[in-house]
Amino acid sequence: MLVAPTSATPGDGRQSPTALAVARGTQRLLHSLGLACVSELPLASGRRADLVAIGGGGEVWIIEIKSSVEDFRADQKWPDYRAHCDRLFFATAPHVPAAIFPADAGLILADEFGAALVREAPEHRLHAATRRSLLLAFARAAALRLQALADPGGCYEALG
Repeated sequence: MLVAPTSATPGDGRQSPTALAVARGTQRLLHSLGLACVSELPLASGRRADLVAIGGGGEVWIIEIKSSVEDFRADQKWPDYRAHCDRLFFATAPHVPAAIFPADAGLILADEFGAALVREAPEHRLHAATRRSLLLAFARAAALRLQALADPGGCYEALG
């Protein structure tokens, strides 16, 4: 018997309650758009993407969650994510001013109940080899997380 997860985003203690709420609402939006999502996905560059979403045709979106102005200003690694996706988005809470986010990335406003796509992200298509590598990492992470839910006593966390 599978056990339902307690949170849409694996908690590791680094996410604020606001960031967790934004992630949950954003994941609901992504699902409504036909995208499957994995949170906290390690990338080949060594970075870890907040949310990676895959569409039915293999398109890859990365969503960087920012819970405050301070969070955005303190974390400037987000340009590195462009090399790992077809479209890059920021997701934030309604109290965060939208004007702080760069115009060359998409924007999602979210709370724990849902989200709205405020600005589309420009497309910059991945190289085929990068896409394949990312899709495999996504599939492995998702499968290992499902396996961990089915077997909570197993040791799957280090692999996924």
